[in-house]
Amino acid sequence: MDKLESLHVFVAVAQAGGFSAAARALGLPVPTVSRKVAELEEALGVRLFERSTRSVVLTEVAQPYFESCRRLLDDLRDADEAVSGSHRAPKGELTITAPVGFGRQHVQPVALEFMRAYPEIDLRLQLVDRLVDLVDEHVDVALRISELPDSSLAARPVGHIRMIVCASPAYLQQHGVPRHPSELGGHSAILWSSLGARKAWLFRDEGQDTMFPIRVRLTTTLPESAIDAAQAGLGLTQVASYQAEAAVRAGTLVPVLREHESAPTPVSLVHPSNRRVPLKLRAFLDFAAPRLSERLRVLAQLL
Repeated sequence: MDKLESLHVFVAVAQAGGFSAAARALGLPVPTVSRKVAELEEALGVRLFERSTRSVVLTEVAQPYFESCRRLLDDLRDADEAVSGSHRAPKGELTITAPVGFGRQHVQPVALEFMRAYPEIDLRLQLVDRLVDLVDEHVDVALRISELPDSSLAARPVGHIRMIVCASPAYLQQHGVPRHPSELGGHSAILWSSLGARKAWLFRDEGQDTMFPIRVRLTTTLPESAIDAAQAGLGLTQVASYQAEAAVRAGTLVPVLREHESAPTPVSLVHPSNRRVPLKLRAFLDFAAPRLSERLRVLAQLL
């Protein structure tokens, strides 16, 4: 069995979702494609596909194997191009992860531009509000909004995000504009759950980070919900600057306590550093980093 050829066929079947479609893509007879997959299954001692009259899907055990094989073949192609001096356009599948809100608002528009610029690269955009293990989950690059601990990840900084406190003009006109975080106890506050259960917000005061108590009138699970409630005049809320961008632009929310904001949080594109950077990933980093930096620069000027 030619192992490399069998891997090519296996990946093609998984991506095409069937033996006939893979055979057409590879220019091979269907029986040859079926035989190559069967040989690979026999050599591995596992079943790679669940077959039916209507579909061919990866088995649970085959999914991580497929991701590893796809990366292996992409890396091999990149290595071939590098050693031969080829300057062909990057190609292959690239997996990107980012937080849901920031990802949809800023990463996805840049990713769509990238796809138009690089038509031979396919993207898998994973928008989730959790810390994704890039190696275990076979992710090429992540957008992280956090301080980055020492790790095996390489990082390309693209900017900063601030936590801001804001309220509707009507609320501020009726209840007054707080001038210092210590005044928050006399105001209504809207809390969303990812900030934690504690009824306090973090500010910078006299050169130190300090938690100031708040009087919570509403607790919700989403920042978008907190922003809606603040726009309705219920009280003050503390959200990330990008989350309040649209409302501030529209004039339905006004930032307050600007001089007491805590230190901004860095935003970075990170990827595993213990391996050669594939051509498709280098292309994305070079394309996305300056565009995300510009978006964050404009956001910082607004807020």
